[in-house]
Formats: sequence, C-alpha cells, structure tokens
Amino acid sequence: MCGRYAASFHPEDLVERMEIEADLSAEHTRSILSRPQEPPVGAPDYNMAPTKQAAVVLTRRVEQEPLRQLRMLTWGLVPSWAKDTKTAYRMINARAETLFDKGAYAKAAGARRCLVPASGWYEWQASPTQTDAKGKPRKQPFYTRRADEDLLAFAGLYEFWRDRTLADDDPDAWLVTFTIITTAAEPGLDRIHDRQPVVLDRADWSTWLDPAVTDPDDVRRVLTAQPAGRFEAWPVSTAVSSSRSNGPGLLDPVPRSELHGVVDPETGEILA
Repeated sequence: MCGRYAASFHPEDLVERMEIEADLSAEHTRSILSRPQEPPVGAPDYNMAPTKQAAVVLTRRVEQEPLRQLRMLTWGLVPSWAKDTKTAYRMINARAETLFDKGAYAKAAGARRCLVPASGWYEWQASPTQTDAKGKPRKQPFYTRRADEDLLAFAGLYEFWRDRTLADDDPDAWLVTFTIITTAAEPGLDRIHDRQPVVLDRADWSTWLDPAVTDPDDVRRVLTAQPAGRFEAWPVSTAVSSSRSNGPGLLDPVPRSELHGVVDPETGEILA
C-alpha cells in the first residue's frame, strides 16, 4: 500500500514541470478534515497523509478541448454512490490488478485518471527478528524516491461526490477525491513491503491523462509498462509514523549503527 508520501513543493513549482495548462490549485475545494490542515493546503508537506488535500493533475474537457489542470483534491476516494464520506479513510489505494473488477474504481479507471505528484513515499518494513512492546514485529519506516531525484507521478483515479444535504449553490456541495494505484513491489523494494505505488514515467503521462483512452487493455498496458530499478530507498526516523510530524528532517537517513533487525533492501542482509 501507499499510506504516506512527501510532497516537498509548492503548486506553482509543478506548472512547468508537468506542463500544466490551467493552475486551479487556489480554488476553493471542500475538505473533510475536522480541523485546519497542517501544513496548510498547497505548502510543502513532507508527511502527506490520507484525507488531506493534495496537488493532483488531471485533464478535463473545456469547450470540447482537453485541458491539463492542477487541482487540490482530497486523498481517499469517495464513490459517487456513497452515502457519506467515510469511505475516504478506506479507499486511499486501488490495486492495479483488479482495477476494472471493482465497482468503486472501474468507471474512474476508464474516464477519470490523474497523476499525483510526489517527491517520494514512505513504507514500513516489518522486522523478521525484532518485536515491539506488544510482541508484534517492529516496523522500520523507509523513504523511497527516484534515484535520479526527478519528480514522481503516481498513477491515480479521481471521483466526484455530491452532498445531497447541501444546496446546489453551496461551494461545499461537491467533494472531489482521489486514490493512488498500487502494484506488486519490484525486486529490492519487496524487502520493504509487498506493494508499491505505480509510478508513471513522463512518456506515459499524456496517455494516462487522455480522456479518450477508455479501453481497459490500454489502461492496463500503461500500468504494466513501467520499468523496475528506478528507485532508491533508505530507513528514516519513526517520527514519520505520527501524522503530526513534518519537515525535511523526516527524509534524513537513520545511521546504520542505530538499525537493528532491519533488512537491507539492496542486499537482503539483516542488520544486527
């Protein structure tokens, strides 16, 4: 799964890098958080967590012409048929292997695909030798990014949900949410966790965002065409486990001398 990631940029930083034609990131969008988001929406966030609003790139037709847009959407999919917004907490990820088999994702996979910009993502490795105070495997967080340090673009889906309790002219009548697509972890990363987000290379961005691409086989082809070996990963502080923690210090590597019962993702060695 992908349950946390880093987005260490401002929306304006993405306009040129992702060939944005309409920057709508400053527009009002409904939030489902019970308190103001921290860091504020649009600020660099080194610990992006589910139900926060995050930058998402999508293509919508405007006057019959496709327009690549940058928007702030809520992480955690709420299907159009949902009775309330509670599904957002459970639908932060969609499995690539069953995308068109699940009613909550199938229509969006054919018509509402997006890119989720990120600097890197976090995953927790269960130790094969060390346990915590409850006797469960101790979990060591890792940070993964592209080895070339380029921007990541997760494959995602987005959806619209109408709050029937609000008037048509209420700015919060519509909630727009997204989910990140995951796949089986590639060799090396599978020593950290058995799943990883699907990271699309630049050559596939346009195809993924194209609303004219609706055939399931074409969509699956993009998801499975991504090469392995693009990433590097290192252990980071357990501070990232708290959604209240933030800042660039979360990306700092933990010294090898402080690691115990951690599996090196490159070699498979268990650090004593």
